Amino acid sequence: MLKTDLSNKIALVTGGNGAIGSATAVKLAENGADVIIHGQNEEKGAAAVAEIEKTGRKAAFLKADLSVPEQAREMAEKAVGMFGRIDILVNNAGTNVGPDDRKPIHEFSEHHWDRIIDTDLNGVFHVSKPIIKKMTEQKYGRIINIGSVAGVAPLRLQCGFVAAKAALHELTKAMAIELAPLGIAVNAVIPGSIMVEGTKKLFYSDPAKSEAILSHIPLHRPGTPEEVANCILFMSSDAASYVTGSLLIVDGGWTCGYSRDF
Repeated sequence: MLKTDLSNKIALVTGGNGAIGSATAVKLAENGADVIIHGQNEEKGAAAVAEIEKTGRKAAFLKADLSVPEQAREMAEKAVGMFGRIDILVNNAGTNVGPDDRKPIHEFSEHHWDRIIDTDLNGVFHVSKPIIKKMTEQKYGRIINIGSVAGVAPLRLQCGFVAAKAALHELTKAMAIELAPLGIAVNAVIPGSIMVEGTKKLFYSDPAKSEAILSHIPLHRPGTPEEVANCILFMSSDAASYVTGSLLIVDGGWTCGYSRDF
């Protein structure tokens, strides 16, 4: 198990109710951080707080719709006020369309396009600004943006998600260049196919669909939320003190190139 020392660090994890977000929040707490999680489901938020508190660390939950700029900014400002500082920001919150709404760009819903861009890209912008202002006062910060392989090797019928995540990857590098002189490191962790409830229903509950997607993954298995959380933990730690502007792809080799014989 990866271990590091995050004692006296305060972390904010957006989308902390989801599988990757909750695994990350617990991982950070297990290594000494107090953790604020953001989400939209208060019941799940309370359960996540209870899980974090089992580690002996402090935890809190903040509710906000990050697609609404005012709510995103207010949530970030509240997070700063709770403990007086934010050392680690994990921009994990995101959304995509389900199978029924996946269509080519000329048929893709403008509503879904706006919702995805407003959450997955604009939400990161509006949450990050108040946090960065505090981090500049501290002259210390770690920001980890959670991307997607869809922003590295575009997937069909998901133009909004592809566009948002590709932009987020470049935003990460732009942030890194600007913030490095201020003591703030910015990196992205980019998951591939991770075994969460959604992917289990979409792909891994059906043997034929499962084999179809695994045929593109050299390791021939999905990843786990814990494997993604380990990479986020590394980027959150001082072990990564000379790492900024990096895009760490956690995809079992999916985007390396063709893994099939042809």
